[in-house]
Amino acid sequence: MPVVEPLADIRQVDIWNWSLEIPASEDAVSGTCLSQDELERAQRFVKPRDTRRYMAGRAGLRSILGDYLSIAPKDVRFSYTEFGKPYLDTTGERPLEFNLSHSADQALLAVSRHFTLGVDVEEIKPIAEDVAGHFFSAAECTELRAYPTHEHMAAFYRCWTRKEAFVKAHGAGLSLALDCFDVSLSASPQQILRRLDPAVGAAQDWMIMNIDVAEGFCAAVAVLNSGQHVHLRYCGDWRARPRIASIT
Repeated sequence: MPVVEPLADIRQVDIWNWSLEIPASEDAVSGTCLSQDELERAQRFVKPRDTRRYMAGRAGLRSILGDYLSIAPKDVRFSYTEFGKPYLDTTGERPLEFNLSHSADQALLAVSRHFTLGVDVEEIKPIAEDVAGHFFSAAECTELRAYPTHEHMAAFYRCWTRKEAFVKAHGAGLSLALDCFDVSLSASPQQILRRLDPAVGAAQDWMIMNIDVAEGFCAAVAVLNSGQHVHLRYCGDWRARPRIASIT
């Protein structure tokens, strides 16, 4: 039985979310579908738990993309842009756009036939007071300081995941100045990308929104949709038959 249902609409973005805590006995962490490079990287982790999580993440990525492409997971090939963003190594036009993020025991993957995109998932845990000053814009820092103490951490992670998802979607990596754009810290989904340097692009060409994931985590997706409607489809865990649910 296929893992995925087809991307019938070019405006559709599929969101996959799974736990990386997989028993060592499962095929997902046996390494059978991983490349030699991935196996070698897995062995460089000091803690066995980190090795298993890495392998479970790569196995999920390969299984999902392989099913979209109707090929074996091991046959999925990746290349990387000059800034390190991965893409499918195929002849002709790219058949899919995708982006993977993981934090602690959670993995998040977005897949589209058409839209450039980025995702980020972060475990919510205490942060140093000066982190925002190093990574947020002046406007974002001002907005964060306005939140009461009990809402501060949630607002911080909404901002962090939204910015990280945008940076990953944009694809320029660390060369993109983090103060060249402002995102909202509000829980409201309205006008999340408030400002974007015109040299980078037009703010109205982007959609950014947070995604519901496991308790104790915060996640966001950014899509270069150029004003088109985006249909988000939540697909759940790749190891079970998809629990398909429309988000938008």
